[in-house]
Amino acid sequence: MEVTFLQGFNAIERGCIWSRRGLLATTCLATLAGAYQASAQQAGTQASGGATVLEPITVSGEAGGDTSPEDDKTVAAKRSSGATKTDTPLIETPRSVSVVTRKELDERGAQDIIEAVRYSSGVSTGAYGFDPRFDQIYIRGYDATTLGDYKDGLRQPYINYGTFRTDPYSLERVEVIKGPVSVLYGAGTPAGIVNKVPKLPTEDRIREVELLYGTKDRAQAAFDFGGPVTKGSDDFLYRIVGLARNGDTNFDIADDRYLLQPSFTWNPDAATSFTIYGLVQADETDSNVGVITDPSGKVHTLRESDPDYDHQKIRQQQVGYKFEHDFGGGITVRQNVRYSHLDLRSRYLAVSGWTGTVAHRYATSIRDEMNVFQADNQVEARFDTGALAHTLLLGLDYTNLTSSFGYGFDPPDPAYDFDIANPTYGFSGPTPDTTFSASDADLSQTGVYALDQVELDKWRFTLGGRQTWVEQTRDYFGGGSEAVDKNAFSMQAGALYLFDSGVAPFASYATSFEPISNRSADGGGILQPTKGEQFEVGVKYQPPGTDILLSAVAYHLVEKNKPVVVDPNAGTYRSLGEVTSNGFELEARAAVMDGLDVIAAYNYNHAEITGAGPDSTELDKVPAVTPEHVASLWANYKFDEGSAAPGLSVGAGVRLQSATYTDTSNTAKNDAAVYLDASASYDFGAIDKRYEGVSAAFAVRNIADDRATVCNSGYCYMGQGRNITASLKRRW
Repeated sequence: MEVTFLQGFNAIERGCIWSRRGLLATTCLATLAGAYQASAQQAGTQASGGATVLEPITVSGEAGGDTSPEDDKTVAAKRSSGATKTDTPLIETPRSVSVVTRKELDERGAQDIIEAVRYSSGVSTGAYGFDPRFDQIYIRGYDATTLGDYKDGLRQPYINYGTFRTDPYSLERVEVIKGPVSVLYGAGTPAGIVNKVPKLPTEDRIREVELLYGTKDRAQAAFDFGGPVTKGSDDFLYRIVGLARNGDTNFDIADDRYLLQPSFTWNPDAATSFTIYGLVQADETDSNVGVITDPSGKVHTLRESDPDYDHQKIRQQQVGYKFEHDFGGGITVRQNVRYSHLDLRSRYLAVSGWTGTVAHRYATSIRDEMNVFQADNQVEARFDTGALAHTLLLGLDYTNLTSSFGYGFDPPDPAYDFDIANPTYGFSGPTPDTTFSASDADLSQTGVYALDQVELDKWRFTLGGRQTWVEQTRDYFGGGSEAVDKNAFSMQAGALYLFDSGVAPFASYATSFEPISNRSADGGGILQPTKGEQFEVGVKYQPPGTDILLSAVAYHLVEKNKPVVVDPNAGTYRSLGEVTSNGFELEARAAVMDGLDVIAAYNYNHAEITGAGPDSTELDKVPAVTPEHVASLWANYKFDEGSAAPGLSVGAGVRLQSATYTDTSNTAKNDAAVYLDASASYDFGAIDKRYEGVSAAFAVRNIADDRATVCNSGYCYMGQGRNITASLKRRW
């Protein structure tokens, strides 16, 4: 926004009340100093009452929102709202946060959310090999795939099987907040959350079209248009993002997607903003992407299911709005509302038994429907109490979810027999009825929360608490029901000291909880809620005036009552007990010199089962698919105009992950893995201004085509092989 102050120093001071922190605070202080100097040195214009009226002074900045548009033009973001729900500098946030900006997404050519986050510290991916049905993401050794999925600050819920999917092309950035965040977001995993920030209207005019082609006949077209509706006016803004993709991936697994994401913003005045948005998306992948394991335990690089039979089709729609109004005097109100619908239909083949080298297979089908209403209401108050400057956030959020789920299967059919000595695909047939195990499930969550961010000189403190009420019911069509009615109090606290040099040591504490609706295998009813607790100490470093952010963090993270499946067909689980992770992370995101971006991350995580569950032999064992070491390094260099190759940008990366155990018995391991990635792009405007805005890009993932086998608690999968994409883009 741009605000012109015409009434002297007092007006400027009022305009600075809401932005005492970070970069905007610096801008306001400089403006105030200029106003004092102007009043002393300039006679100005004399009003009738004798008061001096200054010349107009203009202050520019972002009124609200997650970041300024400039923040995502670097790989080292400076601000984020994910950890506090207020626009806060990362260097002043006393907890660990990784932000993947739009520039980084483009440099690496990320095609899904897994690719987007896997160069972030503390993050590991591929616990189930290559499985495009879900965005498999672990943070600090804990699963964030379903319970840590957020978009624009609201959870994308999971209750049965299906999950809402998000394409990175539709996003401005991805934020990884590590560790429990129940104070702000309610019931959830101790891993933390992955918050996707969508493309929404901006004052900048956007015109972009892109064509992409890649491995396994992957063809994609996308566009992004936006800006002011009327030239010269920022009262009405719009944006519309679209994408169409058709093609396969490894093992002939489908990866089709069609999406349209429109949004519209109305700014009736400088203090008010109203944005309405929507999403219509259709996806098709495969449902069983596992590989065959024969009776001897040997893993074969053969699909268990048949690509001609197998499919998973998801239709999802979302509509919502974001409202914000600044009442002045440091008081701002916000409301974020969204309604979402998901419809999933899938079917696949699975092995039931063997005769020699012949696997006997049966057909299975799943249907899943969800309707979700969410509202997050916030009041932000900025005020002083003596030497303390407060940013107090008060919130009330509500989620209501209704769903219908069905599962069914047919007996083994000789038509689906599969001989591993002579593998042949191309079988199809009818879809089983889904009434064998069908149920309706409802979930309601209400939370009241408060978070106070306090400034005392160079100290930054946070203190927050939340009371959450969760009700969940499940009614089975064949009779019987389950109900969970739980409430819990969550808290978090943090402290940080900001040195003038840009060094910021910090410490934090946070808790989480997640009610469990899983039935106990021993007939003891519903399992106890999962609880999490984290202690974290670290130091951040951001040299003033640079696009560099470095961090080193040590943590102690405990999860209690983690459920583990016993019989997936019967839907029974047991409590694993207590899992403890002790580790440290190093991360660097930096534009170290003109044209050179570097992203480096390392995570050491010592995880073990520290509380004995029903199976006491698991005590002191390592949880399945939990690597002890994860490291990555990415570097990208763009040649400038005076170089030998102006317009050329090249990047390369390496990812390493240590060996992991296949299950909690720790009797077998998945091998360690090393992957190499590379990218290149060329701006044709560097050779001829007539082609300004036209660029080509190339990206290859897993250059060595290393398809590692990953086994997880009795099921085995293959990693993604070499994947190549090439694209042509025009912006104007």
